[in-house]
Amino acid sequence: MGKLCGTFHGAIAAALLCVAAWPSAGAKAQDASPFVTVKGNRFMLKGEPLFVAGVNNHYLPFGSPAEVTRVLDDAVAMNANVVRTFIQPVIGSLDGTTPTIWNWRSTADSSNLNVHGVVMMAWDPIRARMVVNDGPDGLQRIDFLLDEARKRGLKVILAFLDFWSYTGGAQQMRAWYGSDDEYSFFAKDPRTIADYKRWVKTVITRVNSINGVSYAADPTIFSWELMNEPDIHPAPLLATWLNEMAVYVKSLDRNHLLASGHSNPTGEFPDMAISKIDFGTWHGYPRFNGITPEQMTDRISAFCSMSVAFNKPVLLEEFGWSKAHANQLDVYGSWMQALYNSDCAGWVVWRLVSRQDSGLFPADPVDGFDIHNDGGQLWTLMQSAAKKQIDKQAKVEALSAP
Repeated sequence: MGKLCGTFHGAIAAALLCVAAWPSAGAKAQDASPFVTVKGNRFMLKGEPLFVAGVNNHYLPFGSPAEVTRVLDDAVAMNANVVRTFIQPVIGSLDGTTPTIWNWRSTADSSNLNVHGVVMMAWDPIRARMVVNDGPDGLQRIDFLLDEARKRGLKVILAFLDFWSYTGGAQQMRAWYGSDDEYSFFAKDPRTIADYKRWVKTVITRVNSINGVSYAADPTIFSWELMNEPDIHPAPLLATWLNEMAVYVKSLDRNHLLASGHSNPTGEFPDMAISKIDFGTWHGYPRFNGITPEQMTDRISAFCSMSVAFNKPVLLEEFGWSKAHANQLDVYGSWMQALYNSDCAGWVVWRLVSRQDSGLFPADPVDGFDIHNDGGQLWTLMQSAAKKQIDKQAKVEALSAP
């Protein structure tokens, strides 16, 4: 199924083809699972198509409870149905004998990486091993996030780890072992491989301390991601690591979807050829990809069409164009229309940030990608785009009704 069903602007024949492509009412009745599933190149929920209109937020694991709930409330206000984040931070040792390679003691606001003492993983110099923090300043923060998202009807994409060193991530974990190899050590050293698997098992088998639901059985989780942007080199090593870890995750959790979290900047999507990977992801930033906004629009069509080639959903799960450009609104408008007409199963914009505990929106002087619930033009544009995505879902449901 391609753009014929994606645009919903064809003749009666096109509508009939779309009807044939979606489940019957009987199939809906049979599929009562509360978990997101896939059917061909679309996401499904309880037998009905699910189009993603989502937001990224990086500080959900370590912001204050009030800051977290403000983001979730703003996501709802934007008409989003999915939020995405990665589980962080990771540090050296608490006593400092094993260095933390990033500024763990920042006094900036949460958006600018003041993590307020939150730690998910650290190095224990006495036992010479990784330790996991399952307390109030550790995994209980994820408990809170999932429970609050559930209350608001939001689904959560959770990446097990970030590749980059902004709050530690895979770079901190390789640094535990004295390595300065940023791109291959983590994926090939047996110690970091074992650490990663232990971390993944800890997360998947965790029971939420607030509501008593195990993560593996929690339908609030839209999907797992192996890592945010695993920029592992060389390519054969990346493929080996992704395959091994995908098999491992699926051995622990058969309920949830799994993606690699790869940015797939070339549009080749090697991760989608892995059988245990359920959907593809890509990230689009003209500034970082060396392309124009118009070329990004072309990529939306080309990259999203890979969902048809692989018969798996594809998400544009990060994208941004700086407010420093006078044409920001025009660019976003063009991209959102292109996404609506594409074969992608949805989008997750980078990034929604809300008022910090100071009462102010965070400064965004470097990238200029932040979206605020401020009633401004960008906010209104994204609200409308998300609503249109929901309306697209309703149209498909109407076409599949008896």
